[in-house]
Amino acid sequence: MIPYGRQDVSQDDIDAVTEVLRSDFLTQGPAVPRFEAAICAATGAKHAVASNSATSSLHVACLALGLGPGDILWTVPNTFVASANVGLYCGATVDFVDTTPDTYVMDADALEAKLTAAATAGKLPKIIIPVHFAGQSCDMNRVAAMARSYGVKIIEDASHAIGARYLNQPIGDCAHSDICVFSFHPVKIVTTAEGGCATTQDDELAYRMGLFRSHGITRDADRMTMDAPGGWYYEQLELGLNYRMTEMQAALGVSQMKRLDDFVARRNELARRYDDILSDLPLTRPAQNPDAYSSYHLYPIQVENRARVFKALRDNGIGVNVHYIPVHLQPYYRNLGFRPGDFPQAESYYDHAISIPLYAGLTDADQDTVVAALKRSI
Repeated sequence: MIPYGRQDVSQDDIDAVTEVLRSDFLTQGPAVPRFEAAICAATGAKHAVASNSATSSLHVACLALGLGPGDILWTVPNTFVASANVGLYCGATVDFVDTTPDTYVMDADALEAKLTAAATAGKLPKIIIPVHFAGQSCDMNRVAAMARSYGVKIIEDASHAIGARYLNQPIGDCAHSDICVFSFHPVKIVTTAEGGCATTQDDELAYRMGLFRSHGITRDADRMTMDAPGGWYYEQLELGLNYRMTEMQAALGVSQMKRLDDFVARRNELARRYDDILSDLPLTRPAQNPDAYSSYHLYPIQVENRARVFKALRDNGIGVNVHYIPVHLQPYYRNLGFRPGDFPQAESYYDHAISIPLYAGLTDADQDTVVAALKRSI
């Protein structure tokens, strides 16, 4: 089976993890700060706060921005459920903005119309989470300008987009957002097995995310409400969680980050090859924003008779997948009042979408096998 995505683990990666296992620290040691420093170096962010998953990072980002009951969070339907669920975790109301028909990210025109209507109704969101689907940036200039004009905070869900760029600047520098979140799941660009990280340029947001990541506890005397009676003393200042990343995960991440540029370059090479080989087939290839350099986490195509093509490819050993079932169509969200037809662009894309294999370790020969199976299936 040729999977749609997979990790690329080298001997150096294995050695890095083994070294930690032989060290004094399996958690809360020096590897996590090293990983956070590597993320800052790659993105240009002042701060990086690592966690045990991108979902955790999105959650602490929302908490750090003060999202709570009575507030509203908007994201897109074409994403993994976590992008929306984190708003519900905070007690907020969640709504969606439809996607573009060609790049499948937040539609800036749809956002503008929704913000105008929300301002009139007095129901503006506190946070907007645009999602850089498949590794490609949203039109963040427009999204950020609109959000700022209404006093709305932005968290970039860049789970797919470590190593990507927008306007020739790295995703994660937070030039157009308050916080940016990455995922390091095994099928992502680089992996920590499971893991996430949030970047920001804001000192206080970084502190608050770190606080919520670790039980809401501080040992910083300057933050305490009382004088410490001794070196054992700590204070819980918030109702936090245990979202810490382990030292083994971080060591793997530090090693993987050394190959980030190579991983993204190979994915782009494979995507260009798909563009050329598939140009004459009756399918829709993913469009690219000319202002963006995608990290190509996914290569999603659209086909007619999706169920038949999907089954034929799986039967031929091609591990395709679908990204994503629109969040508002999930039973949980239908119970909140969402219905088919609410976000037609995201639904139309979903009806035809298949993600075909794309990962740094995919060989040209394997890619040719994928294309041959696809030609037989369409």
